[in-house]
Amino acid sequence: MMLYLMDIWDSVRGFMAAGGNVLWLVAFVLFVMWALMIERYWYLKWISPKKHRAIIAAWDAREETTSWYAHRIREAWVSQASQELNDRMLMIKTLVAICPMIGLLGTVTGMISVFDVMAVQGTSNARLMAAGISMATMPTMAGMVAALSGVFVSTRLDQQMKIRLEKLKDRMPHH
Repeated sequence: MMLYLMDIWDSVRGFMAAGGNVLWLVAFVLFVMWALMIERYWYLKWISPKKHRAIIAAWDAREETTSWYAHRIREAWVSQASQELNDRMLMIKTLVAICPMIGLLGTVTGMISVFDVMAVQGTSNARLMAAGISMATMPTMAGMVAALSGVFVSTRLDQQMKIRLEKLKDRMPHH
């Protein structure tokens, strides 16, 4: 088992080395993005149901739920719940949008490396140019894959949050 993990780690290190320093930046942004998305799923599964039950209990405990003031209180509670649900979603969406841009930064730095090799060695050394080309293509690919995974998961999170908020509104009648 330990040997298998070492083989995986060696493969990852080789991939990261071939992709250049920008690939480490993509990995860091991907890690932060996924940590935030996992936290949001955890919030949806464990924290928000408790908070929503407390809001519904407070609403049901009110004697009067039809006046203008009661409607404003309900709106405030729903707004606060919405704000707590959407907390960190802007950061997640920003990180999703940044991933391809960081990948393009890798393309630029890789191509600079290729042009540097061409200036120093000439165009006859394909092996040296290949290292720069891999530094150009790997971060781009990694940035796009990171962004696609973030798009799918953040869209799913948005849908679940909207559903959760609508269920909260439905359980707080205001006739």
